[in-house]
Amino acid sequence: MKSLWLIPVVAYFLGSIPFGYLIVRASRGRDVRSSGSGNIGATNVARVAGKGAGLATFVLDGGKGYLAVWLAIHCFHGSIRWVMTAAVLAVLGHVFSCWLKFRGGKGVATGLGVFLPICWQAMAAAVALWIVVLAFWRYVSLASVAAAAALPFLVYAFYAPHHAPTLAVSVSSVVVAVVIILKHSGNIQRLIAGKEERITGPK
Repeated sequence: MKSLWLIPVVAYFLGSIPFGYLIVRASRGRDVRSSGSGNIGATNVARVAGKGAGLATFVLDGGKGYLAVWLAIHCFHGSIRWVMTAAVLAVLGHVFSCWLKFRGGKGVATGLGVFLPICWQAMAAAVALWIVVLAFWRYVSLASVAAAAALPFLVYAFYAPHHAPTLAVSVSSVVVAVVIILKHSGNIQRLIAGKEERITGPK
């Protein structure tokens, strides 16, 4: 039992791996933080290093979140409090990466990854909402904020149908949603001002 506290620590350090930064540094020899929006997430990586690099960043950022929760599930035999602790810490690790002076991404892909093994139905609904918002308004940031805002409600609806989720699940989903939305505060201000960049290309 004394070593169990290591799992949340491992979850944080897994989440803190800055894949977007590493991919752009390896492929282009550049610091992704000095280009585009300055974010290390998949969208900015795609702008700086191409769609393949952006996709790789999205998959790896989601994968590290999934792995953090998968480890917690197996090490804690499904104890939901510890699982949700690992989920939150993985997202916080991504957002406040110790390798980048506690600056990181916005947590969207990692948030998807951590909740996938917890409630895949809620994640499927969140992705569907993200796609719909993106298709209509062409703003990645707006789609991400909408999906994050819906996350606690989707988890509440799908985690245990006809029953309320445990307090740990509800609180953790709210914490992750709030963190993601706050990290998009600059995007929200630009959306309000009409200065946010739309994606281009065919729908």
